[in-house]
Amino acid sequence: MSTVLVLNGPNLGRLGSREPDVYGSQDLAALERLLMTDAAGRIEIDLRQTNDEAELISWLYEAVDTGSPVILNPAAFTHYSYALRDAAALVTKAGVPLIEVHISNPHARETFRHTSVISAVATGVVAGFGFASYRLALHSLLLPTD
Repeated sequence: MSTVLVLNGPNLGRLGSREPDVYGSQDLAALERLLMTDAAGRIEIDLRQTNDEAELISWLYEAVDTGSPVILNPAAFTHYSYALRDAAALVTKAGVPLIEVHISNPHARETFRHTSVISAVATGVVAGFGFASYRLALHSLLLPTD
């Protein structure tokens, strides 16, 4: 059974208490339980969170090396991290799916959030559905590719 890396960027470790009107009231542990239930017996879930850009980039290198599909919520790095964008591009150029997710809809928020430097190199983007954004991304990875 293969593993999906569910990678989360800065401030997402504060889910549940950080702006619950925007991000909801559940934390990353709840998200992990939800994804593990959805994936049961089909794929392993390896959920991680970091506030460190370099660590997130290293995890993307790991995805390239292991061929592990990625669900990536780059959080604030979405809008300006060209280093993260280049690492994400390595993933998709290696033929490994990388789905960018966002809990909120960035296009319905402040103008600076409207631009993603990641989207152009991602396999797909899901945004605005709360934790269901992650679930939709996961389900897309589980679909047959015929």
